[in-house]
Amino acid sequence: MTEQKRYDGFKVLIVDDNPNNLFTLRSLIEKYTDVDVIEADGGEKAVNLALTVNDVDLIILDVQMPEMDGFQTASMLKVRKKTRDIPVIFLTAAYKTDEFQQKGYDVGAADYLLKPIDDNLLLNKLTAYFRLIEKERALNVLLEEKVAQRTAELEQIRRYQERLLNTMGEALLVLSAEGQIKSTNPAAQKMLGYKEAELVGLSIGDVFEEAEDEQAGAFMGTWLDAMIRTGVVRDVEARFIAKNATLVPILFSRTAMVDKAGVVTDIICIAKNMSGYVKIDNDDMSGSDLSATNTGDSV
Repeated sequence: MTEQKRYDGFKVLIVDDNPNNLFTLRSLIEKYTDVDVIEADGGEKAVNLALTVNDVDLIILDVQMPEMDGFQTASMLKVRKKTRDIPVIFLTAAYKTDEFQQKGYDVGAADYLLKPIDDNLLLNKLTAYFRLIEKERALNVLLEEKVAQRTAELEQIRRYQERLLNTMGEALLVLSAEGQIKSTNPAAQKMLGYKEAELVGLSIGDVFEEAEDEQAGAFMGTWLDAMIRTGVVRDVEARFIAKNATLVPILFSRTAMVDKAGVVTDIICIAKNMSGYVKIDNDDMSGSDLSATNTGDSV
């Protein structure tokens, strides 16, 4: 054979109770490849080595062995997480019938080699499996790179969205369907005079009331029903109750987030600080008797 030796870095576990067979098999493998060969002279030792040695790529397993034969050994290898995916090639001199070979496949054999071993056949089988392993490894590397790239892209999007939320001038509150505050942005914290940790867990009723007294506390009643029907309630005149008990006039919008079953999972609330704005009569606009003009800097 003139083919250049290769497959450095691969590990093959060869298993046979006969030392002469182990020597012959090792010599053939090392003649044509740079594979790292590991030996076991019995089934139990083979299982222990496969479990303790890292990155065994292929197992060549003799069928006829005392105490634990090749079928039993393969069965034990296939029930263990670390070794169940390692290809097993059965090595036999006696059993060549279809029934025997089917029994081998049933316990997880990937292929067969017949004794006496043919050099070309051995090399062809090793080459075929190593090429498959190389392709699988290359594919795994590619998948890992794509996952890492996608993860980085998602993290970039997350940070961008976080910057948007942190720099937006309007207050943002995310509520549970029961009206408890789940998260807020810096504008909401500044407007209300609370830290994030102080706001999380509070009821919306602790920091919010409708502009009209008779509508106070109606957030989780009438307005929630309206959101469920329409998905959003916009431009509601209301007040925030700041930590120091100051009432902050706001223009409030709420959006209901629902799951596939139509159940509200979150309520997104956005509030514009209307401090410095006053209402004036607007006789020129039909359908509305109020508008607003800015008499000072809004917060």
